[in-house]
Amino acid sequence: MPTGLFHTTYEDDEKIFHTLWVKIWMGGLIFFLFAGLPFVASPLSSFFGFSVQHMANMIGIFIIGAHGLNLLTGCTGQISLGHGAFMGVGAFTSAILFMKAGWPFWFSLPAAGLVTAGVGMIFGIPSLRLRGLYLAIATMAAQFIIDYAMRNWTSLTGGSGGLNVDRPSIFGFALDTDLRYYYLILVVVILSTIFLKNLLRTKTGRAMVAIRDRYLSAEIMGVNLFKYRLLAFGISSFYVGVAGGLFAHYNLVVSDEHFTMWLSIQYLAMVIIGGLGHVLGGIFGTIFMVLLPELLRIPTEVLSNTYPNIFAIFGTLRELVFGLVIILFLIFEPDGLAARWHTIRAYWKLWPFSY
Repeated sequence: MPTGLFHTTYEDDEKIFHTLWVKIWMGGLIFFLFAGLPFVASPLSSFFGFSVQHMANMIGIFIIGAHGLNLLTGCTGQISLGHGAFMGVGAFTSAILFMKAGWPFWFSLPAAGLVTAGVGMIFGIPSLRLRGLYLAIATMAAQFIIDYAMRNWTSLTGGSGGLNVDRPSIFGFALDTDLRYYYLILVVVILSTIFLKNLLRTKTGRAMVAIRDRYLSAEIMGVNLFKYRLLAFGISSFYVGVAGGLFAHYNLVVSDEHFTMWLSIQYLAMVIIGGLGHVLGGIFGTIFMVLLPELLRIPTEVLSNTYPNIFAIFGTLRELVFGLVIILFLIFEPDGLAARWHTIRAYWKLWPFSY
């Protein structure tokens, strides 16, 4: 009886879906996301006490940005604390092109990604000489610089008041409800996930992973460190710029208050908790971080009758809970939720002969 997968060619080894069973599960998941989740969102919202459809939209938007940061930090080893600001660049770019310049949405959204990629590559230039904590400080400086520009360039960004953004339409089909916008987000999430998965299987992706593991050995082997580090910043920023554009049209208001240093830390927490270097890491980490505040709110509401001031206490302790969660994951699950998922899946794949 077979107890594992035995590949005889590199082509078989490089397949994304190795077995028919995995393909069936993936097809069922996609079918549920398109056809099942929208219909169970309302009953689940009544049960949990928050909008499941809204949570699904926010999770989708942040998954795209988390994929970008995971490529940069998890796969290339370049720490970034400026992705919150890069998301703001994408949001303001799409809003300005759509509302002021009159560009159609299918032009303004990729343009937001390209502009953000250019900005990210500019701030990624120090990656040739800086690594680790020093690069993190450089990207944190980018966060403050971009945040200052968003707040004070009033003629373009509207200053602290921000910009009002309309819901877009595609070929005359208005995305004016959360459900309609959900399908757009879902399509972008699927495309971004497929692209990232395939990128890591190419020469470019392998070069990025080599730089992360042993950059000196990679350079000796002929890998151009500056080229691939800068390319990682560009692709990563493109991802988060598209996420920012989607966020702007979904939130209907875009302001510098949405893209603070706290958002950059949240992004970093997503990829750490989900699993650095794993494509599933961005997905698992985002779901965990977005749902955590809402799940913590449930016992808070239950205890509100006994402790009327618990909502104020919860608001002050939210950052403490997030920090504690990150510390616990670093101690007890340093490889993240994706690694734990692979362990569980491998156990049942070989059961009852696993060891």
